[in-house]
Amino acid sequence: MKRIFLVEDDKEIAKNLSLLLRSEGFIVTHAPTQRGATTLLVGNKFDLALVDISLPDGNGFAVCTEIKQTQNIPVIFLTASGDEASVVTGLNMGADDYITKPFRPRELIARIGTALRKFGRSPSAFELCGLHADTTSGVVKKDGKEVFLSALEYRLLLVFINNPKSILTRDVLLDELWDAAGEFVNNNTLTVYIKRLREKIESDPANPQIILTVRGTGYRLGGSYVSE
Repeated sequence: MKRIFLVEDDKEIAKNLSLLLRSEGFIVTHAPTQRGATTLLVGNKFDLALVDISLPDGNGFAVCTEIKQTQNIPVIFLTASGDEASVVTGLNMGADDYITKPFRPRELIARIGTALRKFGRSPSAFELCGLHADTTSGVVKKDGKEVFLSALEYRLLLVFINNPKSILTRDVLLDELWDAAGEFVNNNTLTVYIKRLREKIESDPANPQIILTVRGTGYRLGGSYVSE
C-alpha cells in the first residue's frame, strides 16, 4: 500500500482528504503545520506528499524543500489561490505537480496516480538542441541561458520529456493539462501554449527541432536526446 504524507492545516479539508485517500487504499499520515511535517519526516518513509502552500507557522515551500532533501518522492502542491507566481515557485523548487482548491476528488486521485507512475521513470536531466532541463530543480536553460516558463508551459514540456519516444495526440496532451491552470484547456488554447513554448525553447520557432508536429496526429519530441 502506498503511503501519502498530507500537510494541510484546514481540519475539515484534511479530514475529507484523509477519508478519500483511505477509501482509495492509501495509508495517510497527516501534519497540520510546517513544524509537525518536519517532525514526521524523521523516521518515516512516504511514497508521495500532498502539501498545502499556506501553513500557520510557515509555508509549503519549506516543507517541499525538506522532503526533496530527505526523500526521493513526488510532491503535489495544494493551493487555494491558484496564484501563478506561487505555483511557478513551487515547481522551481522541485514540486512535481499542483492542484487548485476546490478540486474534484477524482481529479486529485488521477493526479496522484499519474505522479506515482511517472516518478520512477522521469529523467533527472534532459538535453536536446541546446535545451537543458533539470527536472529535480525545475531549471530550464537554452544555450546556457535560463528560460522562464509559466507553470503550464513547464508542465507541457515535462509531458514531452517523460514520453520521449511517443507521438502525443492532442487528446493526450489535453488530458495532461486539464484544469492545470484552474481553467478549461481546449484545443485552441493548447495550440497557443505549444506556440508559446516553442518561442521560448526553439532556436527557430518557425522551424522547430524540439517539439515536432506530426500532421493529423499530434506532436512528438524531436532528434536525439540525452537523459540522465
